[in-house]
Amino acid sequence: MAKAKEVKTNAMRILDRMHISYTSRTYECAEFTDAQQIADLLGLPHETMYKTLVTVSPDKNYFVFVLPIDAEVDLKKAARVASQKSLAMIHVKEINQVTGYIRGGCTAIGMKKNYPVFIDQSAEPLQEIVVSGGRLGVQISLSPDDLLRASQGTYADFCVEP
Repeated sequence: MAKAKEVKTNAMRILDRMHISYTSRTYECAEFTDAQQIADLLGLPHETMYKTLVTVSPDKNYFVFVLPIDAEVDLKKAARVASQKSLAMIHVKEINQVTGYIRGGCTAIGMKKNYPVFIDQSAEPLQEIVVSGGRLGVQISLSPDDLLRASQGTYADFCVEP
């Protein structure tokens, strides 16, 4: 019996082209599931799982933030990091139009445009983090520095203090 071929997402194809090592994990998912549930389903520590959120400035510039699943973006800190007066989360209905991805499948790699990407500084010392693979039901594990390189991102401090 032939082995089923893994379907690659745009993010995976970009990582392959850049010769960046990653591991993909798939799970059954018909609709949006929050990242905490996905971490529990896959048996992954919450500290290594990161979510991708997209913000917009008053003049309609978009900024991407990658942060731990149990953390929240401090929009004032995020605006400072992005050199903006203010930022707001984009509306769920806009995610696909702006990024090319859907809610729950959004990743900082391979969006429709190269938006500025900021990865929470908590990722920097980790060996590996897990982010969306660019589709519901797909997560990818890679080093934070490789995510930084693939997304042309910057490490920054923008989360709400615990």
